[in-house]
Amino acid sequence: MTLLTDQFFDSFASSVKPTAEAETLPPEIYTSDEFYRFEKEALFYREWLCVGREEWASEAGDFFTASHANEPIIVARDRDGNLQAMSAVCQHRAMLVAEGRGSARAFICPYHHWTYDLDGKLVGAPAMNRTCDFDKAKNNLPKLKVESWQGFVFVNFDEDAPSLVERLGPLDSVVANYGLKDLRGPDPIEEEFAWNWKVQFENNNDGYHASRLHHGLHDYIPSSKASFPEVPKETAGYYRLNGTTHPNAAFNPTEKALFPVFPKLNEEEQNRLLFVNLPPSLSLVITNDVAIYIIMNAESATTHTVTFGSLYMPEAMEDPLFETKAKVTMDYTNSIFAQDLHTDLLIQRGLGSKFAPRGRYSWQEDAQRQFNVWLVDRYMAEWDRQRGPSAPVAKLHATS
Repeated sequence: MTLLTDQFFDSFASSVKPTAEAETLPPEIYTSDEFYRFEKEALFYREWLCVGREEWASEAGDFFTASHANEPIIVARDRDGNLQAMSAVCQHRAMLVAEGRGSARAFICPYHHWTYDLDGKLVGAPAMNRTCDFDKAKNNLPKLKVESWQGFVFVNFDEDAPSLVERLGPLDSVVANYGLKDLRGPDPIEEEFAWNWKVQFENNNDGYHASRLHHGLHDYIPSSKASFPEVPKETAGYYRLNGTTHPNAAFNPTEKALFPVFPKLNEEEQNRLLFVNLPPSLSLVITNDVAIYIIMNAESATTHTVTFGSLYMPEAMEDPLFETKAKVTMDYTNSIFAQDLHTDLLIQRGLGSKFAPRGRYSWQEDAQRQFNVWLVDRYMAEWDRQRGPSAPVAKLHATS
């Protein structure tokens, strides 16, 4: 029996109400393989997806690879200095033509040495001269749209997708004083987790648990100081602020910044943390000396891969004590993450229970309602495409 029915999608209406009235989304959207396939069409093949940082491909010929929804991707800097994004799948026999990061003059498929230029154009196909009607121009690597925002690189499978940079305009002033584009950091780490990507994203969003789950580690960034500014509906993301009990609070045993504070921050910004959420792939946790990025890649209904990295003022990394300070910060941050990750795993187990609820929200969870609105708008639009519009669906759009 299919999960995808009008009745199921109509039930989302209660999750986009004001936070004091809303309830959580149906548990099945976190556990169902059928719904994950639906999400590919609704989200991952239509929305902008973060794949990494511009500095990972800073010179002509530099490239890095990524994956979203099991689609292998190459991002490369071409000879003219432009970023190019394309599928990594050779158009001969589906071998991947690149993996990892590096520098190349071209991408040569290891299997049969089909050769692609840095923009994905097929420039060499050995021994294909006897193949009937073979046209190299029709066998280029499929291209993806690519844009950069604040130093982060995004791709989109939908060639008709509106510009990401334009849709993030309302967030530019929010992040302006952090100088994200100019920050630098060591290589990130990548881990695979056994829970739905939305469980991870919701945890990254959540201001409610900070003073509870992280009691003793997070007390100087209390849940009671969380706030959830509204952004225009067409914005491609949203943000949360969290006040601190002292200026320049940071995640380390001293509870204060160990690295150079971002120099343009005003007094108000120095007394809070910033959380920026660009679903479905990027969350930023920004203190006043470190910007943590979390890139999520959904691989199935119950698994996803996360790329964790940290960014600093460039001079911070020149400090002889940088490695020591970074380890102190990482160890402390990992103690917080460990609590989050264990919680995420248990939530995924709970969501599979017949007793899994559609629970109610605290005011400190308004970011979850914002996430719900973002999701439901896109779920309903895809459901419209798949079975045609109806009055109940039109009504739901109006409530969100």
